Amino acid sequence: MNPRVRNAIRQGVSNSCPAAAVVPFLVRCDWPWAVKIPLTLVVGTMGWFAGWLLATALLGAWSLLAKARPGAPLYRFAKLPAAEFAAAGGKGASLARMAQAGLPVPPGIVVLGSAFDGDRLTDEATARLATAVAKLTSKGELLAVRSSALAEDSASASFAGAYESVLDVAAADVVAAIGQVRRSGRADRVGAYAAARGVEIGDQVAVVVQRMVRADYAGVLFSADPLTGDLDAMVGNAVAGLGESLVSGAANAAEFRFHRPDGAYTGPEGLAPAAKTLHREAHAAEAALAMGALDIEWAVAGKKVWLLQARPVTTMTGWDPITAERNDTLRGTCLWSATNLVEANPEPQTPLTISASDYVMAHGGPLIRAQGRNMSGYIAGRPYNNLSVQLAIRGPQVFNDPRAECRKMAALWGELPDAVPIPMLPMTRQDQSRDGLQMLRTLGPLLSARRKLSAFIAETPGRCQALDDRITATGDRAALRQLWLDEIFPGYRDSFWAVVAATPEKDSLPDELRALVGSDDAAILLASITRLAGNLESLGPAEGLQRVAAGQMTRAEYLERYGHRGYNETELAWPRPKENPDSLMVPPAATQVDAESSDAAYGEALARLRARHPKQAAKVEKQLAKRARTAARREEVRSQAVRWTGVVRSFALRAAALLDIGEDAFLLTMDELLAALDGDTAPFSHFPARRETLRRYRQLPTPPVLVVGRFDPFAWASDPNRRADYWVAGTGSIANPDSIGSATVAGVPGARGVVEGVVRRIDDIADADQLQHGEILVTRLTNIGWTPVFPRAGAIVTDIGAQLSHAAIVARELGVPAVVGCGNATTKLATGDRVRVDGAAGTVELLRPV
Repeated sequence: MNPRVRNAIRQGVSNSCPAAAVVPFLVRCDWPWAVKIPLTLVVGTMGWFAGWLLATALLGAWSLLAKARPGAPLYRFAKLPAAEFAAAGGKGASLARMAQAGLPVPPGIVVLGSAFDGDRLTDEATARLATAVAKLTSKGELLAVRSSALAEDSASASFAGAYESVLDVAAADVVAAIGQVRRSGRADRVGAYAAARGVEIGDQVAVVVQRMVRADYAGVLFSADPLTGDLDAMVGNAVAGLGESLVSGAANAAEFRFHRPDGAYTGPEGLAPAAKTLHREAHAAEAALAMGALDIEWAVAGKKVWLLQARPVTTMTGWDPITAERNDTLRGTCLWSATNLVEANPEPQTPLTISASDYVMAHGGPLIRAQGRNMSGYIAGRPYNNLSVQLAIRGPQVFNDPRAECRKMAALWGELPDAVPIPMLPMTRQDQSRDGLQMLRTLGPLLSARRKLSAFIAETPGRCQALDDRITATGDRAALRQLWLDEIFPGYRDSFWAVVAATPEKDSLPDELRALVGSDDAAILLASITRLAGNLESLGPAEGLQRVAAGQMTRAEYLERYGHRGYNETELAWPRPKENPDSLMVPPAATQVDAESSDAAYGEALARLRARHPKQAAKVEKQLAKRARTAARREEVRSQAVRWTGVVRSFALRAAALLDIGEDAFLLTMDELLAALDGDTAPFSHFPARRETLRRYRQLPTPPVLVVGRFDPFAWASDPNRRADYWVAGTGSIANPDSIGSATVAGVPGARGVVEGVVRRIDDIADADQLQHGEILVTRLTNIGWTPVFPRAGAIVTDIGAQLSHAAIVARELGVPAVVGCGNATTKLATGDRVRVDGAAGTVELLRPV
């Protein structure tokens, strides 16, 4: 069904929804307008959304009924069931999905690998094929017969030109042409290409039989610029006549471009009449396939535009299946931020850890995406958040002033420098509505997770310990695989939902407080989590170690409570403290926090607020209490979620033992590890290449917190003038101006207080014992593993962080001045420098260099 028809049906059902019909009654009733206006808006909006969701459900049910049942040897594009997409190969599946989305695809069929006995069609397939071909050629039309191997036209391999295609095939010659295409799969060029791309080809080659289009114009169109990654441009080549002359080089191609999303066209005049339609259909194909940037073959015959096939642009996938290198900046120009992610992931992650979150999102976990692009991604083994995606789903108003919206998210993702551009996804209003409504589907699981947070916190320790015991006792691969499906994965997935449910999206209170009472008092009032909400979970390990040192807690009690936490706790390959109790390092007793002084400062700041703003004070106090409870709950939930990460580690270690691959299990993706339990060990041959990738990643300095455009981490690392705070494609090697002739490092206010002291720059947590009491800790980032070090610090200064980052939260609770998110502190400050740290102002002044 055409997408425009689908939208018309949705609009019609939405506008006729019973809830929407109540609106005229509300308008006519005798209630005060102060009640009628907001009530009318609420009821009308709810009715419209209810109608939209009802129409979507009905269209989905109709779509399922319109498809054939799985198990047949061949299908028309419009009838191919989703269960057979994988068997149809890349080309066949994409053509079927486009046809089912109502896009202009020439009629055709896909013959599955199950239709063959060797290279010969089975009797059943031959009979069905004859019927289908008769319908395709009822007016004497000729056909194109093409391969559709399982890995062909995929994100990792196109196989362009590797298999044979047969054109202008008459109905009587279709069987012979299919056999010719099938046999081409044994050509040396196919095997060599597959080996180079690290994909398995097997012998299950599906075949596409499609009606030929007698084109006036034909060519290829990339839905993004494959050279620069620019998402605002579509670039293509066109020739007169069939597109085969373009592929073979027999004709000179004319270049053309579209600007997105408005479709402004630049190119040959002969293509201009069809340009608007071609742009619209290509844009719709990208949305329907949700694969990111597409390489589309198209044709124009008369006034009709046809999409002949579509596949991902292989140079814009960002994933190498052999080496496990992943670089999501290659998927298109976007704004990426690592703030609040890199502190919990201080080292490059293994392929298993990276893929575990992808696996969760693909199997019912929290997934935020727009235009086929996920909000989460990876650069050089480290997680990043795609702010371009996050902004795109926040509504049309964001496109008018995205920088203002970024300021609202600064507590989570940090302040955005003016020099950093904000590339927006090229979305139409229809795209925004579609993706926004898709997000509504997450409301159910999210609200459910929010209701269950208390139970999640209470039940997780017992559930995880019981699963650990069962995993250890499992001695059979099939049984371990089933345990994953039945109990391990559902709990692990729920932990993701719990973290999302406990995390506030916005935090506007700091800005409001600073406007009311100034920076100093705002900092004092915001440092009130433990005072208003009880102990903070992030402080637990540090406080627990102090209790062990004082003889108030045994090592066993500590490990039961905190043995799952630590410096690299999100990494599946990282051993937990509880796995090796002898490795637990108990520090000497630390200087106690002056709680009485902190309480007095809080009381005085609160009194000033009440005196200056008596009408607003009560509201602010409630907001402070709610914010404190939210922050404390978030920390609690994150701690319990880490227990589930430990369970997945136990599963991986047990699978490794059963497969006899040791630590190499962490070099597999989650899908590969599960497939290995089922007997597929082909990816084991990639272990050497993946070890080398991980080694190279771990030799890199921490990449910039903010990245815009295509980023090569190795080229950046080799540049002596590189910036450590942000990187923008096309700006060249621009050194941080703050590093030249400036005696001040600026960052985000983390925790109030002014202190002078000597810098101790620490680049590795293994060297944390070098920090002496009263020294200024300067480091790239901190996380819970650093917490025991904080009480010794006179102040804390980090390159990475925001108001809700670990360093800021814990420093505020301990009363240690902190400036976070400086970007360049570790490049400007050296051990021995004397500095003045002003936590409320967010500045570090260099008084005397070493």
